[in-house]
Amino acid sequence: MKLMSRTLVAGLAALLLAGCSGSGKKELPPAELEKFDAEVQLDRSWKRNIGVGQGELFNKLKPTVDGLTLYAADAKGRVVAMDRDTGSVNWQVKLKEPLSGAVGAGGGRVMLGTLNGSVIVLDENDGSELWRAQVSSEVLAAPQTNGDVVVVQTQDDKLVALDIGTGEQRWIYESSLPVLTVRGHSAPVVSLHRVYAGLASGRVVALDAQNGIPLWEQRIAQPQGRSELERMVDIDGELLLNDQTLYAATYQGNLVALDSETGNIRWQRPTSSHAGPAAGFGSVYLSQAGGTLEAYDQSRATPLWTNDSLQRRQLTGPVAFSSYVAVADFEGYVHLLAQTDGRLVGRVRVDSKGVRVAPIVQGDTLYIYGNSGDLAAYQLR
Repeated sequence: MKLMSRTLVAGLAALLLAGCSGSGKKELPPAELEKFDAEVQLDRSWKRNIGVGQGELFNKLKPTVDGLTLYAADAKGRVVAMDRDTGSVNWQVKLKEPLSGAVGAGGGRVMLGTLNGSVIVLDENDGSELWRAQVSSEVLAAPQTNGDVVVVQTQDDKLVALDIGTGEQRWIYESSLPVLTVRGHSAPVVSLHRVYAGLASGRVVALDAQNGIPLWEQRIAQPQGRSELERMVDIDGELLLNDQTLYAATYQGNLVALDSETGNIRWQRPTSSHAGPAAGFGSVYLSQAGGTLEAYDQSRATPLWTNDSLQRRQLTGPVAFSSYVAVADFEGYVHLLAQTDGRLVGRVRVDSKGVRVAPIVQGDTLYIYGNSGDLAAYQLR
């Protein structure tokens, strides 16, 4: 519990840092929403309640899509499998564990992590439990699989690979945890032969998926400042693997493009973000911790546009959706921006209790999971 308390405090501090300049001045309020002439509209095609949603802790229980099925879970252990086109329920189960890391799917499995450090794996067909395994600390990000191993990143910054059939541990990778960290982790990226992960130390590591041997490690942010609070450089947003380039962003650090084979830095830009980058139409998009949205040329890191109209609104990570960039905020609004110049072109409110996890895009549908537990599908009109 000591580790959990430490990271919860750090998470609150990080939110304060996002809205303050560090000069001791009173925190500024969230920016009021600007009026604009809507150019596009989001229409809801279906909505389904999953349960209590994110719960009382600062969970980020992001749903996932595998094939034609959408999987979602709530903080009290409800797991629901739905038809992604209609929202009709294929199956649902209630686990007797508080969930904190959800949901991973693939290889015929649905994978979840708990506050108590359990990894629970269900059958994709009916939700029956196949196995569960205990790891060293709470799991705050969705477990991932390549069909052979299930890889979990724990809050104490360990990476654990479990046999997908039995749950037996194949290997473990341990790293040094800073004194103070933001509560949260990005989910590892697992390919057939490699595992990529962002660490609380501001490093990205690539491991052999079969045996966990490190292939390369790259520091993408150098801790700065005199206090431990100032020196936090966690990688909490999702990593993005696009072709042969791996993108990662740190809190109080950089947005970096890495060669996925060697770990060499192709380019970097100073930034501070709790969310992961998105890519589309040759651009990389990022939500800064303070609420600024940025777009960069994907190959050269040239700044393309900046939108600062959503300052201090606790933005989710962005996603590329059709010709737009979609991002949600703490009041439950989903904002659409033009990919070309970042202007606001559409907005809809989906949950009065807010949205904490990035939208999901599948084909022509945008899925939004609100903090209250409502999961909805939207399409452009």
